[in-house]
Amino acid sequence: MPQSVRVATVGEIPPGTGKEVVAGDAIVAVFNCDGQFHALDGICPHSGGPLAEGQLTGCTVTCPWHGWQFDVRTGVNCLNPRMQHTNYPVRVDGTDIIVELP
Repeated sequence: MPQSVRVATVGEIPPGTGKEVVAGDAIVAVFNCDGQFHALDGICPHSGGPLAEGQLTGCTVTCPWHGWQFDVRTGVNCLNPRMQHTNYPVRVDGTDIIVELP
C-alpha cells in the first residue's frame, strides 16, 4: 500500500530548483518545474550523486557529479530513453507537497 509523506511546503522549493528530503526510508529529490512538482529517487544511479543539488534546466536535472541528465517529470535518462530512474507521484495539498512512496 502506498504511503503519503509530506516532504516540504510549496514555498520551500521555488521554481527552477530542487530539494533533497528524506521520506520514509528513501532519499528523494523534489523539483519545481514551472510550478509543477516532481520527485525522483534522490541518488543518481550512475555513481550515487545527489540529484537535488543538480542544475535544473527546464524539466531536466543534471547530476552535479558526472553530468547524467534526467527528465524530472518521468525519470527518463536524456541520452538513453531505455534507462528510467525511479520517480514518485507528487501532489500538493494546500501548501504541503506530498510524495507517494510504494
